[in-house]
Amino acid sequence: MMTVLEFQRHKRDKKKLTVVTAYDALFTRIVEQAGIQAILVGDSLGVVVQGKANTLSVTMDDMLYHTKLVAGAAQQALVIGDMPFMSYQASLEDALRNAGRFLQAGAQAIKLEGGAVMADRVAAMTSLGIPVMGHLGMTPQSVHQFGGYKVQGKESDHAQTLLNDAKALEAAGAFAIVLEAIPTELAKTITEQVAIPTIGIGAGPHCDGQVLVLYDLLGLFDDFVPKFVKPYARLKVDVLQALRRYKEEVEDGRFPSEAESYH
Repeated sequence: MMTVLEFQRHKRDKKKLTVVTAYDALFTRIVEQAGIQAILVGDSLGVVVQGKANTLSVTMDDMLYHTKLVAGAAQQALVIGDMPFMSYQASLEDALRNAGRFLQAGAQAIKLEGGAVMADRVAAMTSLGIPVMGHLGMTPQSVHQFGGYKVQGKESDHAQTLLNDAKALEAAGAFAIVLEAIPTELAKTITEQVAIPTIGIGAGPHCDGQVLVLYDLLGLFDDFVPKFVKPYARLKVDVLQALRRYKEEVEDGRFPSEAESYH
C-alpha cells in the first residue's frame, strides 16, 4: 500500500506520481486497478457529483461520507481527504478536530488550501500525526476573492509570495503540495526549491506528479473544461449512446429478448 513516506520517496527517486479524485467504491477499485498511486476525495464533488456552481457548499458530512466509501474500497492507493470550506479556517481547534475526523473515516492524510496563513494548522496537525498536503495557486475555496477561476502567480510579487508559501508549508511539516493553475516556470521553481513532492494541476510538466478530477479525465463532465484538462476518454458519448439504444429497444419491444428472460 502507498504510504506518505513512499509518496515522498518518489520525488527523491525522480519517479512521477499520479493522483486522481474519486468519490465512491466502484471508481476507487477501477482507479486502483490502473495503478494510480493516490486518490484525493476532493471537494470537487460539489461540482461534478452534486451539480453546484462551486465547492463552497460542500460540508464535512458530505466529505466524510464519500471518504468512507473510498477508504473502504481502497487496498493500495494513498487516500487523501479534502477539507471543505470553513472546516479549518475559523479556528485551530476546528481544524484539528475535523482533520482527525477524516482519519477516523479511513483517510491516511488530509489536504487543505492556503499558504503561510495556514502554517499553524499544518504544524499542529502534523505534530499530532495527521499528514497534510497543502494546496497553492488557484485555490477553489477562494474563487470569489480571485474573481473566478483564474491563473495565479503571473506577476513577480505574487509569484514570490507563492514560493514563500510553499516553503512555509514545507517548514510546517506538509508532506506534499498541490500547485493549481500557475505558470509552468513558477511551478518548476517551486518544485526545485522544496524537498517535498509538488502535484500539478494546470501547472505544467515540471511538477513531481499530476492530479486530475476523474470525471474530467474520463470525459464524463463537460459543463466546462479548463485548459489544463486532457480527456483520456469520451465516456459521456458512450453513456448517451447506450442509454439511447436501451430506450429504443424497450420502446420497440426488442428488450428484453429471450436471452434476458426466465422460463
